[in-house]
Amino acid sequence: MKEEMIIAGFGGQGVLSMGKILAYSGLMDDKEVTWMPSYGPEQRGGTANVTVILSDDRISSPILNMYDTAIVLNQQSLDRFESQVKPGVLIYDSYGIHNPPTRTDINVYCINAMEASFEMKNGKAFNMIVLGAYLKIKPVVSIENVLAGLKKALPERHWNLIPLNEEALKKGMSLVKE
Repeated sequence: MKEEMIIAGFGGQGVLSMGKILAYSGLMDDKEVTWMPSYGPEQRGGTANVTVILSDDRISSPILNMYDTAIVLNQQSLDRFESQVKPGVLIYDSYGIHNPPTRTDINVYCINAMEASFEMKNGKAFNMIVLGAYLKIKPVVSIENVLAGLKKALPERHWNLIPLNEEALKKGMSLVKE
């Protein structure tokens, strides 16, 4: 198994955290892992993306031009990365996307994660809802290891949020239409 993916959006949407949690989860699943973030100097509002590779075998390079999966959370990211998805999966949140994906040679999933985070009354659950949807589509790591990865990614003072994050993961899984 080898999964090469990009997660892209605005700073503040949890893009880098989602990638870090996937990377930690992959390590706990005894996979080879790379996590390569890319972001501007803005803490919130600037563009951010992260490349994550999970593999059963050694990874030769963390630099990618094409991806098995793209998770895009804003229009700029969709415009930039839609053409770089191999025949694979593109996941996007409809919030902030004005021109939806047009490719017909890939599997496209629209996840209404922002709306679901409003229903949960917690906007910070957004990225975990998206991650849950991704893991329903491509179960590349176990949910147990995602929760353990959260403990690695979150400071100890935020461990009380892990049950909320688990709920958000399940909510995201329920949003995926087969």
